[in-house]
Amino acid sequence: MTIWIDTHCHLDEFEAHAGIDHLDGVRADAARAGVAHCVLPAVERANLDAVRTLAHRHGDSYALGIHPLFTGRAGDGDLAVLEQQVQAHRDDPRLVAIGEVGLDYFVPGLDADRQERFFRAQLGLARQAGLPVILHTRRSVDKVLKGLRDVPVAGGIAHAFNGSLQQAQAFIGLGFKLGFGGAVTYDRALQLRRLAAQLPLESLVLETDAPDIPPHWLYVTAAQRAAGQPAARNTPGELPRIAEVIAGLRGMPVQALARATRANACAALPRLAALLPDAEVGAEVGAGAGT
Repeated sequence: MTIWIDTHCHLDEFEAHAGIDHLDGVRADAARAGVAHCVLPAVERANLDAVRTLAHRHGDSYALGIHPLFTGRAGDGDLAVLEQQVQAHRDDPRLVAIGEVGLDYFVPGLDADRQERFFRAQLGLARQAGLPVILHTRRSVDKVLKGLRDVPVAGGIAHAFNGSLQQAQAFIGLGFKLGFGGAVTYDRALQLRRLAAQLPLESLVLETDAPDIPPHWLYVTAAQRAAGQPAARNTPGELPRIAEVIAGLRGMPVQALARATRANACAALPRLAALLPDAEVGAEVGAGAGT
């Protein structure tokens, strides 16, 4: 079976939505589809423990951080709690990054200065801990890049990347991989699909952002929602089909994309390699993606 890594999945949301048995079923379905590993980013103080617990429950990994969308309700003491948690678990091999952190200039009503203060503090924490970061960059790529230049960190992943070629190259130049997921499956996402097709293979990692960013085959239209159909919930089990779209855009075999993106994920998040059941990954990382 082709083996995949979902580098960004909010599994704890499935437990909050419908309980632990539902979550276990979602994760088991993904495993049967070949998703051998999921990276679970935290988003606020309230779920720092949850992502760690679930990563250990399912043999996955996690990141600790405060998402920009949650900075409005985060207390000033939450950064101190986050630092304490990172210090307490810094030797946990399943803690692979600081994240999800960054800036969001899409959602109205957020305090931009407060977001930036939290972002830069968490970059400093990642630097102190020697961990990569998982970045949120919606409508904020240039400001995120400025933050990274001011507070350099050990690389990581620009999650759900949707910027320009020049911005992609800037992230790559700083040692980052770019996360591609369900958004690339939409025919109208022309620029994103061009990037997925043309960027260097060694710069790409795969993700779902489940339960968010559903691929086009799960999308529920506004008319359908008005008629009572619930909005779609993405799952990590959709990753192989998303990958098929990207492989098609690049004109390459799906298994070659799987090998390359596994190696890329391990390069972005170095602790991952030791956690994966696939013995090939170590060799891939040593040899580079190369396909």
